Amino acid sequence: GHHVLFVGPPGSGKSMLAKRLPGILPPMTENETLETSRIHSILGLLPSDSPLLKTRPFRSPHHTVSDAGLIGGGTNPGPGEISLAHNGVLFLDELPEYDRGALEALRQPLEDGFVSVVRISAQPIESGTVTISRASGSYTFPSRFMLIAAMNPCPCGHLGDRLHVCRCRQMQIQNYRAKISGPLLDRIDLHVELAALTDDELLSKNCSESSRTIRERVIAARKIQTARFGRSPKLTCNAQMESAHILKFCRLDVTTETILRHAIHEFGLSARAYDRILRVSRTIADLAGSEELKREHIFEAIGYRALDRRN
Repeated sequence: GHHVLFVGPPGSGKSMLAKRLPGILPPMTENETLETSRIHSILGLLPSDSPLLKTRPFRSPHHTVSDAGLIGGGTNPGPGEISLAHNGVLFLDELPEYDRGALEALRQPLEDGFVSVVRISAQPIESGTVTISRASGSYTFPSRFMLIAAMNPCPCGHLGDRLHVCRCRQMQIQNYRAKISGPLLDRIDLHVELAALTDDELLSKNCSESSRTIRERVIAARKIQTARFGRSPKLTCNAQMESAHILKFCRLDVTTETILRHAIHEFGLSARAYDRILRVSRTIADLAGSEELKREHIFEAIGYRALDRRN
């Protein structure tokens, strides 16, 4: 359930990893199936052979998508891509290429899982040279999705690449990264840096873990979380924890608290980044079958704040 940003050169596997992600997610619950199917039915997107969606949605809009297409709304308000990805995955490839306004509009849905859109009157009021559209109603759509975003490390994509030379100027790199605002970056739990594969890695015949094996581990961790939040039906995973839950379920001992305190000071982490680290640490511990948050869980979660370390 945690939001992820992949940063790496072309060909490092960012899109491939995003497309494989649904294969390791747990099956939808009955309530999730009904919620998701209801949204898709509004736009007639349900499968012709089934009244319900059977798998978690995976939405991958192009970076030219309009604000209304991504967020929702329009003259006849309907759900956008973020609502069609409810209970599933929203993949935004080449993140800096999306409209800045649309990206900033993602901030609130990423935080609370809902988006409000306004219906605009079909008959605008003319006032001098300015056209004012009258709002005639607002609608709220659920949009609790898992954001998977991908971007290059620089405009040409080769910064840090062992095989290619980056020719971008420092100002170009800064302007490129500045397209992703700090508040939006704060809301992304994991910043994962990928490197281009070497010849040996490409030609290796060694098999890594299958999606099925990883999925079993994810399902086991999700069962732990279901038991943990049994009295809070609106919570389905650690990524949705609020401050009260973090205080209760992410208790730190003296050692782990010292580690986290040093990271906050060293990297200038925000309060929101602090909460994200604790949520991710809790998930890492669940995947490892550990009831307590240990130093290795905290270290790993801090390691996923790569872009915070650069700023």
